[in-house]
Amino acid sequence: MSLEEKAKAAAKNIEGKAQEALGNVTGDPADKTEGQAKQVEAEARNAKEDVKDGVKDIVDKA
Repeated sequence: MSLEEKAKAAAKNIEGKAQEALGNVTGDPADKTEGQAKQVEAEARNAKEDVKDGVKDIVDKA
């Protein structure tokens, strides 16, 4: 996984956690839901990079 992609995923995850927490504090369900969605997006980015790394390892071994 490239450092740039790791950083983007981590930033999106932190952003999502902060927004979800804000939604919890203010009682705004839209903020809470949007924060959770950002966290899911970060997980998906990480999963995509993991797959790319796995394919690269297989190709390198071949």
